[in-house]
Amino acid sequence: MARSDTARFRHHQAILAAAIVAALGALPLASARTYLLPVLLVPVAVAVWAWRAGTDADPHGLRLRALAGERRIPWDQVVELGSDPRGRAVAQLGDGQRLVLPAVRRNDLPRLVAAAGRGEVEPAQ
Repeated sequence: MARSDTARFRHHQAILAAAIVAALGALPLASARTYLLPVLLVPVAVAVWAWRAGTDADPHGLRLRALAGERRIPWDQVVELGSDPRGRAVAQLGDGQRLVLPAVRRNDLPRLVAAAGRGEVEPAQ
């Protein structure tokens, strides 16, 4: 149930397409011998990760989603939003912990702040 005031950030869907192609490519190998069947788990895991992983932001906080779990962070715990040298968005928490926000890039920070209802952010130089 996505609400209209929630900004969703997900990885590019080309990763999902590549995982499907890899699964199709691994199918002959996995069907040759039964002990090779686990080879199919790798592209399936990548496909599920590409479909699920990301960040949701709304006025209440952030929700970081991974392959198998998720973490909810209220905005009052976030001290600073910034980016690392690789261009990934990072949230600095009040306890000193730094969290990389999945699927959020430096250019997405204004949309992330707007979803929080916190006003505008100046673009990084």
